[in-house]
Amino acid sequence: MIDSHTTHTAEEDARNEDILIYVDGALLPKAEAKVSVYDSGFMLGDGMWEGLRLYDGVWTFFDEHMDRFFSSCKAVSLDTGLTRESVLEILNRTAEANGITTDAHCRFMVTRGRKAKPFQHPALSHWGPTVVAIVEHSKPAEALQSRGIRLATVPQVRGLPMSQDAKFNSHSKLNCVIACLQAEQAGADEGLMLDPHGFVNTTNACNFFIVRRGEVWTSTGDYCMNGVTRQKVIDLCRADGIPVFEKNFSLYEAVSADEAFLTGTFGAQTPVGEIDGKPIGDGARPVTERIRGLYKELIAQEVARVKGR
Repeated sequence: MIDSHTTHTAEEDARNEDILIYVDGALLPKAEAKVSVYDSGFMLGDGMWEGLRLYDGVWTFFDEHMDRFFSSCKAVSLDTGLTRESVLEILNRTAEANGITTDAHCRFMVTRGRKAKPFQHPALSHWGPTVVAIVEHSKPAEALQSRGIRLATVPQVRGLPMSQDAKFNSHSKLNCVIACLQAEQAGADEGLMLDPHGFVNTTNACNFFIVRRGEVWTSTGDYCMNGVTRQKVIDLCRADGIPVFEKNFSLYEAVSADEAFLTGTFGAQTPVGEIDGKPIGDGARPVTERIRGLYKELIAQEVARVKGR
């Protein structure tokens, strides 16, 4: 076993062993929270999910997450039977049942549901969607900020939108799993994935940014995940006068960057320590730290805005 951690490495919390999980209207103990082997999510990866963070009783950027979730479901003709209000009710009900008010992460999942036979056709899902919400006590490990993530460039690429658009937060993540395995086999924590044209795109789990001479660069967005945190970082840079560019750039430009970081709902902004065994910059991360500060302020503003309704 290599000494690795990921952007989703959390501080250990024994309370998570006793959580209740929402499954189709019921709150079940962790050991009893199960779905059918005939479920389309288990059988085919046919479903959509969202990862959300709870800060001081507020599911931050809830509307943006729901924009992505319902757009994805519509694009694949997945009738969830849900509204934004009913999703929020599920999240709040699950958090309340577990006594969780802050520093929590929710994996909200909806599949096309149980199938009549173990075959592909969506019409075989006769009983409506399966809805699951897992809310855990979850704080990113402190070591993520000090050491940073080690990336390895992997052969698995982010594909063209007509093969499987990366903007779907779908249950089918095999391409990301393969990239993660390739990175681990190279002795790294996560895989740095290129787009079909060979430009730097994302990791297997998060969107990717570099800093060069005070400028923040990220991919064009054509092949990357439709990240809520990614867009918040771009917006914050523009509002605070930090030059930010969505553009094609090469591995050469990534490895020779002054700073690099990843974005995601769980870790917010996680620094990258090295790529392919090469350290990024001199270890100083002034722009990344500035963005992290701006993002924390944005979270506080979002909590205040929602509570002020």
